[in-house]
Amino acid sequence: MPALPARTRHGPGIAAGILITSVLLPPVAAYARQHAYAQALQFLIFAVAGPALLVLGAPWRSRPPAWRPGSGGRRGGPGGRAAIRLVAFIAVVISWRLPFMVNALARNPALVAAEMVTLLAAGTGIWLELVSTPTVPGQLPRPARAAMAAAAMWTIWILAYLTGMSGATWFAAYQGTPGSLSAAADQQIAVAILWAVPALCFLPVIYHMVIAWLGSTASPAGNESPAVSSSTPAGWPRPPRGWRSPHTRP
Repeated sequence: MPALPARTRHGPGIAAGILITSVLLPPVAAYARQHAYAQALQFLIFAVAGPALLVLGAPWRSRPPAWRPGSGGRRGGPGGRAAIRLVAFIAVVISWRLPFMVNALARNPALVAAEMVTLLAAGTGIWLELVSTPTVPGQLPRPARAAMAAAAMWTIWILAYLTGMSGATWFAAYQGTPGSLSAAADQQIAVAILWAVPALCFLPVIYHMVIAWLGSTASPAGNESPAVSSSTPAGWPRPPRGWRSPHTRP
């Protein structure tokens, strides 16, 4: 995923702060304790959308490489670091989507602070690997980052699938209020949100990584003869493919 222009770099960070704050305050916070779909949206803002905006608007992205967190002394290489972050993300996401944890969030609002901190930390770790930062060495190649984004997305999708295919209501604490949605309908809307938000956040990243990787591996320079490339003066237009310099022999 490419970096943003300097003029708009801090906009996503501001948007992340507004978005995260809005789901922590009434009326959204009250809805999240009454409806499973509102709690699912709150969960995804903490785990996916908020971290993505925070990383895109992070202040260290406009600093010299030496100032950036973790720019030196990395152990285990980028692959080991990315694997740890991915495993941590999967573990934290699964933990907070277990039925007893979701029910506990409805009954104990104080747990929302712990959910926010852990999910933001895990999600930020994932997006630090996915967002391209040319001045920071040691990032994963594009195919590996696409696979990482797919694994994070499919983790949430699998949880949504298990919830949607269940014949019972997983979240007993979200029984709705008189005149509102039934518990089953509330749960199905939550499942739809759990599918839609990760798709909107991760699929563009996967598409960009794959297309950029295919473009870099299909460079037209590979079809030129080395003699032609070396004999063409600097600043001249590239000769048509198949053209050979009269000074070179087959």
